[in-house]
Amino acid sequence: MSVSVSATLAVNEALAERRHQGLPVLPLGFGEAGLPVHPAMRDALAAGGDRNAYGPVAGLASLRTAAAGYWDRRGLPTDPELVIAGPGSKPLLYSLLLSIGGDAAIAAPSWVSYAAQTHLAGHSVVFVPTAPAQGGAPQPDLLTDAVTRARMDGRDVRSVIVTTPDNPTGTVPSRGTIRRLADAARALDLVIISDEIYRDLVHEPGTVVHSPAEFAPERTVVTTGLSKNLALGGWRLGVTRLPDSDIGHRLRSDLLGVASEIWSTPATPIQQAATYAFGEPAEITDHIARSRRLHGLVARAVADRFVSAGALVAPPQAGFYLYPDFDGLKGSLAADHGVTTGPELCALLLDSYGMGTLPAAEFGEDERALRMRIATSLLYGETEAQRYSALAADDPLALPWIRAHLDRLDDVLDQLLSNDRVPCGEVG
Repeated sequence: MSVSVSATLAVNEALAERRHQGLPVLPLGFGEAGLPVHPAMRDALAAGGDRNAYGPVAGLASLRTAAAGYWDRRGLPTDPELVIAGPGSKPLLYSLLLSIGGDAAIAAPSWVSYAAQTHLAGHSVVFVPTAPAQGGAPQPDLLTDAVTRARMDGRDVRSVIVTTPDNPTGTVPSRGTIRRLADAARALDLVIISDEIYRDLVHEPGTVVHSPAEFAPERTVVTTGLSKNLALGGWRLGVTRLPDSDIGHRLRSDLLGVASEIWSTPATPIQQAATYAFGEPAEITDHIARSRRLHGLVARAVADRFVSAGALVAPPQAGFYLYPDFDGLKGSLAADHGVTTGPELCALLLDSYGMGTLPAAEFGEDERALRMRIATSLLYGETEAQRYSALAADDPLALPWIRAHLDRLDDVLDQLLSNDRVPCGEVG
């Protein structure tokens, strides 16, 4: 099987090459959290540095207990014996797809790796559209129709993947959508995989993240990690919460078998640090609170610029993503630039302006969709000092390096599009 480099990593490498050549870049393609490591996490990692023996395949008991407490505090009572740790939530997701087997129903759009991992596991994808501003959750009625048709065609669909909050749209599916999806999954006898790695990065306190585990606890697997809320992507630590049911206990046995053959056990010093983080001491929760405030301010500022340029944008609610739609400007893009597809538009932005983005086609949509995923989290600064300043600033948008990125975005959009455009506004 031929497998290409993940689109998110590929665009990051393309921007790095442009920097190496001394060319200007506007890094809006790679979803890295872009913030410094909290000193307390460095200390926790160092404290576990002398632990070099293999540990349990499922992860340290202390970590699994801490992760269970994390979910308990979010209304999801969890047995530590049904928690499994891995070297990042990404390999855990892949191991789940291997263990569950069968085809997977996936939202369109959805994170690039869901479909790629399903194919790597030897299965196929059933893409199901999301509703406007309800990213991350396949529309429940369309899910039922799509899975029913696929099964009539002889396909073996066994799971559905939900992302809440969502990557790529930065939105949060509503309680009603998640409840109806859980009901549909139960009726279809699907295992729900709920990727909740952005849960702690909701911008406004009034926005509530609902997990499918609230409504279908017997069939929902929840995954999370430290790469987004604590910007620890390079540390590679994820955890999964299995349901306390026949499904969950069967999956636990299968997951441990897969894990034992692929990674044996997560790195012990990282597990020690993760135990501290999932315990949520005050300094960690404060750091996350400042992070999500920064994410929200910058994401909204970037969204405003796309709206002013004439794109449709669902207001970002969590994380550091938005998903502008240029369909209303397709006439001018075709006439002025010969651009008729999303990949062509993103290639033009990269090659002509050094602006890294990812087209909707990478997220399961048609190539003709003139939508793209924008990640705003690498705008906070190139040095630790700049990033700490961004976290601490009352108005991070006034910092010169962030202001320079926003001004550059204005310039790119001005050059790309005619000045007599009429803004389309936000989608609600």
